Amino acid sequence: MSSPAATTLFAELPVVHPSSFAQWRALTGRIVRTMATKGELYVAVLTPLVVTAAFYLPLRYVMKFQGIDYAQYVMPIIVLQTMAMTMMSNAQLAAFEALTGLSARLQTMPIGSLVPLLSRVSAGIVRSVVSLIATVGYGYLIGFRFTGGWEQALVFCGFALAVGVVLTLGADALGSLTKNPEALSQALTLPILIFGMLSTGFVPEGAFPTWARAFARNQPISQFAQTLSDMAAGHLSWAGSWVSLVWLGGAATLFLPLAVWASVRRS
Repeated sequence: MSSPAATTLFAELPVVHPSSFAQWRALTGRIVRTMATKGELYVAVLTPLVVTAAFYLPLRYVMKFQGIDYAQYVMPIIVLQTMAMTMMSNAQLAAFEALTGLSARLQTMPIGSLVPLLSRVSAGIVRSVVSLIATVGYGYLIGFRFTGGWEQALVFCGFALAVGVVLTLGADALGSLTKNPEALSQALTLPILIFGMLSTGFVPEGAFPTWARAFARNQPISQFAQTLSDMAAGHLSWAGSWVSLVWLGGAATLFLPLAVWASVRRS
């Protein structure tokens, strides 16, 4: 029970009404400032350069002999790979916050239960936008062009970011659950390599062995890459994109509740 002196002492203080928006803004700003001061945003700019050079240079002449404009062909998978890098960064951030006890500490404070998750995802979107701008810029240097007009170029960027957000949700859930940034990074690298290399984003379907073509053609990364390619060329259609949307919607249906549960659960 408060004493009269204590009541008088705090009577002049304003009543505090916690704002989830202000909390989200503060936590997101903290992460973005950390990314900027620790050089993570510079890495987000330089990594697409390395990925572009590593994917484009080895096969450009081989594809040229086959009559394929490889800069135009390979850019969608390069964009998807840079989105995957953002996914890995968010997974490590979530794992680090869980490992150091920050997530548990935030749960004891008057903070909206979804604010920490939303702040990590929002910071991941910032990183994704920076990486996407850099990737498209490097693509233009090697000859990639949006030939379908600026409207479909915007749809291209929006779809790429949507894929990045969905992947980030899944990675955030894994990070919150595992609490091991190093092991998580290694675990995520393998599926990225498998789905990336066994996709039609690098080489046409006919370059795969017969037994692998069905998987290479229908797996989500191939479908995403094909949809992005159609958007860049101005050939976007429902018939050519519905499979990608089903994959994306299915992944969101799985990852979103998993990320929410992993973020709000008491460890």
